[in-house]
Amino acid sequence: MKHSPVEGNIGIDSDVGVILPTYCEVANIERMVQEIQNLKLNITILVIDDSSPDRTADTVRALQKRYENVLLLVRPRKSGLGTAITDGFKVFLSLHYPPKCIVTMDADYSHNPKEIPRLIAPMHDVYDLTVGSRYYRGGGTQDWSIMRLAISKIANLITKYRIAAGIHDYTSGMRCYSTRVVRSMINDLHSQTYEIQIETIRQAKVRGFKIREVPILFVNRKKGKSKLSKNEIMDFLSYILSLNRKYEQPTVNSRRTHALTS
Repeated sequence: MKHSPVEGNIGIDSDVGVILPTYCEVANIERMVQEIQNLKLNITILVIDDSSPDRTADTVRALQKRYENVLLLVRPRKSGLGTAITDGFKVFLSLHYPPKCIVTMDADYSHNPKEIPRLIAPMHDVYDLTVGSRYYRGGGTQDWSIMRLAISKIANLITKYRIAAGIHDYTSGMRCYSTRVVRSMINDLHSQTYEIQIETIRQAKVRGFKIREVPILFVNRKKGKSKLSKNEIMDFLSYILSLNRKYEQPTVNSRRTHALTS
């Protein structure tokens, strides 16, 4: 049998998968994992660490001795949020018992793990993608500069015009995907960094999946240093401006997968 690069119990059977991309999050990861455990859900936590020099991965390995539902994928270098999320999707899809839905969120407490049940709830209805929205009624941001808020609002306004998915927040990283929407679009995800947030909404929209948003509060990180560089911001804005409202159609294989899993 081929050796799996994923550390932990890959035979686990859970309803919900959570992807936590990390780079130098040793100050946050233990508490974050413990708070997700406290939700008392049938959940698997997948930490994707980009070889953090602060030994984040070693902290996760210690947690694995206490929790059998924690998986770890260590990548050789810092490779971007987009590829981390895509790799996380592939790990969950490859499990013998894939979860019914997959949550993505930050590991630095910008996203509150207590919001996870509210993200999952709409998935029991007809929705395949739930976005934790800062700009939907009841949502918000905390400790943001005027400049950061302005950039975020402008980016969302442009994206709303280009994609028109009927939501207010296209760039939020806290969200929940049904496994069937992930399986449908996995071969068409090519984002390297933060544009993954827009690309996944775009791919879900063009395939006719139903999208909903629920309000969340985004809090500026308290511990550690932000990983968002100026180059990543510029690449992100460039991606938004390049969007065309005439979306490309899914590949033949993607459409066939959607038909088989709907």
